[in-house]
Amino acid sequence: MQQDVKDTSNVHVAVGDVEALLPRREQVPGERYRHGERIRVYVVNVARGLKGPEIVVSRSHPELVRRLFEREVPELVSGAVSIMAIAREAGARTKMRCAPTPRRQSEGRSDRPGGARVRAVMENLGPEKIDIVDWSADPAKFVAAALSPAVATGVQVISEKNQTAIAFIHDDQLSLAIGKEGQNARLAAKLTGWKIGIESAEAHAKKMAEAQA
Repeated sequence: MQQDVKDTSNVHVAVGDVEALLPRREQVPGERYRHGERIRVYVVNVARGLKGPEIVVSRSHPELVRRLFEREVPELVSGAVSIMAIAREAGARTKMRCAPTPRRQSEGRSDRPGGARVRAVMENLGPEKIDIVDWSADPAKFVAAALSPAVATGVQVISEKNQTAIAFIHDDQLSLAIGKEGQNARLAAKLTGWKIGIESAEAHAKKMAEAQA
């Protein structure tokens, strides 16, 4: 890997015998790339140029996370478990929706990626956090899982048709559920496809008690 002194915004990466371009738009905010450093990248485009193939690679593309997991998790290659969706804000947090294949579901097994293998992937992504979210046919369970690392005390489905729900979170975990600048809640909504409201579990319990009284 090297940077051109005349073009400091882009990074040139050797891919085999050819050179690829890592443009600024495909870089991870905050990452610094050193000359000679080995990095993992995802190829986003290959075109025929006047001087040969022109290859554009990415460090921020969600598919990079998928490919890294496929290198570390044999169950993904064998088809025992599949990555159904990825929501990523590169450099900060990725949420990944996983589910066992129908055959493994019938066997009652779940081969979700384990901690050691997640750490191996994270070594390639720096400080970026990764949440593995188990898919569930129950919308309430799925929405609750997507808000990880916060723990929801319950989820009220407002409308399955409109895919709207409210998650109730203890006061001491509200900031964790929402995330910095709303990031955790935003990624949970993107991963699930649901509009998720977040409310205080304590305030909700008080409101329900007053209504009953």
